[in-house]
Amino acid sequence: MAISASAAERAYQAIRHGILNGVYPTGTMLGEEVLAAEIGVSRTPVRTALARLQDEGWIVIYPKRGALVQGLSERAVTDLADARLILESTAASRASAEVREVLAERLCRLIAAQREAFQADDVRRFIELTIEFHRIFVEAAGNDVLLELNDRLADRQRFLLFSYGDRLLARCTDIIVEHETLAERLRTGDGAGFADALRRHLVDTYGTQLGEPPAIRGRR
Repeated sequence: MAISASAAERAYQAIRHGILNGVYPTGTMLGEEVLAAEIGVSRTPVRTALARLQDEGWIVIYPKRGALVQGLSERAVTDLADARLILESTAASRASAEVREVLAERLCRLIAAQREAFQADDVRRFIELTIEFHRIFVEAAGNDVLLELNDRLADRQRFLLFSYGDRLLARCTDIIVEHETLAERLRTGDGAGFADALRRHLVDTYGTQLGEPPAIRGRR
């Protein structure tokens, strides 16, 4: 039983990683036999893993055909961007001057690493650095619950960025400039300016529309 559970977990992690990192893009039909051969397990743990991934909304299983990788709906993308806007802008507005200064230095180092990744055409690293970059704004509040909520969104963020492909590459230069603006707004404690810059950044990256976060509205 332990071996079976371990094999099912290994299959789950491998398939999930493939979905989130663009190995299995939206619209890919996954077959049990092929997955089992790739992962090195039998079809039973693969079947268990696929059922779990369907429960999480990443795939839809079609009996005798396979499992279809699902994309995020337009509503889901908007909801993700809205949640990130609220989390990051609220957390950043609560940081002390000392915390802002320390985090600004970390953000600058990450921006330099993003630029290197872009110049090396390393999209995977650029995406991971981007996720780490935005996490720092939530760290600024020193609130473990906010950080936990942010980390729950990281998989959707990663999946979405990988799904953009060439569109993301075309925006890398602009993204880096926007990240520089966000880092500077955090450093200076410009909460309203940070929220506005973040909203524009999310709108341009995700291609969605967002309002001003309630916690920031009216502050100048």
